[in-house]
Amino acid sequence: MSDIPEDLLFNSDHDWVRIEGDTGTCGITDYAQGELGDIVFLELPEIGDFVAQGESYGIIEAVKTVSDLIAPVSGEVIDVNIQLTDDAALVNDDPYGEGWMIQVRLSDPSETEFLMDAPAYAGLVDE
Repeated sequence: MSDIPEDLLFNSDHDWVRIEGDTGTCGITDYAQGELGDIVFLELPEIGDFVAQGESYGIIEAVKTVSDLIAPVSGEVIDVNIQLTDDAALVNDDPYGEGWMIQVRLSDPSETEFLMDAPAYAGLVDE
């Protein structure tokens, strides 16, 4: 069973968001990084870009596959984890901590109603 922190919200694409005030920190789940395998490259948006819930905001490349990163919430990108440029494997090592990808200023906080809490997400990955 993958590690699933209780303080996060999840989409069905295995992306997470941690909401703090009007800011959301986003990344991929432990389950997703496990399925992808060794992550070697990330293409992330730039500060000031706008990401939309349910839309691609970047690309994650693992040894055997390339996938889109799907935004769990909409908003303006206010920070990007530049550490991942030099060490994409941080996503494998610590997907909920050092492996975070972007922070956004939420444009519509009510979008979180469309996300899953930890028990619902656990049900999804157990299917």
